[in-house]
Amino acid sequence: MTASPTVAEAPPWVDADWADEVRELARRRDAVLLAHNYQLPAIQDVAHHTGDSLALSRIAAESDAATIVFCGVHFMAETAKILAPEKTVLIPDANAGCSLADSITVDQLRAWKADHPDAVVVSYVNTTAAVKAETDICCTSSNAVEVVASIPADREVLFLPDQFLGAHVRRVLGRENMHVWAGECHVHAGINGATLTAQAQANPDAELYVHPECGCATSALYLAGAGAVPADRVKILSTGGMLDAARASSTSRVLVATEVGMLHQLRKAAPEVDFRAVNDRASCTYMKMITPEKLLRSLREGTDEVHVDPELAARGRAAVQRMIEIGQPGGGE
Repeated sequence: MTASPTVAEAPPWVDADWADEVRELARRRDAVLLAHNYQLPAIQDVAHHTGDSLALSRIAAESDAATIVFCGVHFMAETAKILAPEKTVLIPDANAGCSLADSITVDQLRAWKADHPDAVVVSYVNTTAAVKAETDICCTSSNAVEVVASIPADREVLFLPDQFLGAHVRRVLGRENMHVWAGECHVHAGINGATLTAQAQANPDAELYVHPECGCATSALYLAGAGAVPADRVKILSTGGMLDAARASSTSRVLVATEVGMLHQLRKAAPEVDFRAVNDRASCTYMKMITPEKLLRSLREGTDEVHVDPELAARGRAAVQRMIEIGQPGGGE
């Protein structure tokens, strides 16, 4: 049997003593440690909370801690600052960016809006604070269909920035007046239909967990529709939805189409299930920029602090709040 692919390993010195030092420094700084599901396993395991970006930002807003240390990418730390403006927000490496968030600039969005002046702008939470400030309603991958469905049918919709999530929403709703920005996460885009098909054929009894940002999401639905894979085995899920499905699963093997860091949480949630990456090279360099050394430095020295212009933060917060009013966001990206 081929061994299940593994995610990046922590340095050999990362042990219980390191974890104890991190937690003690966090206690002294009155900090809560948040780690995204795609972070290195060592970072996930030392965090007070692990999850998707919006769930973690909501935890940040509700926490009594004075400082938020967000182990993720920069737009996530910005979102935490938007929802918790009174708190100090640190990201252990300010250079940890996101190809999806960078796929649309605020100037591009303003120009797009000018071409469709009556359209409602729906932005995925995987966007910068400046883009959120130009947004009418935010969404997550788990509630994007619900958010777009809440908009009157005669209103145009501008959906950004992820083209695969947008295509999924448009397919589900059959909405012809929905325009989708041609952005993508470079990691998810690289998990393609051919790879998924080959893996599904090699593992005919496995369930498929497919993130809607993936380039293979359409192929997964095609496989189900064509009968190549039983429809009940194909699940289009956010990262939070994957964890829920894993805990409830009775299958022995699951093929996972998302960033490989997610395997760590899935294996912890359901250790009896054999979770395998559809593409074991689907690792986000940005997500792996936050190392144990950088986390220690951030806690010791207070680097790097995240700032969001208060006016931008207020407008971005309004877009997130409108989403929450439509329905609880549940799982994030």
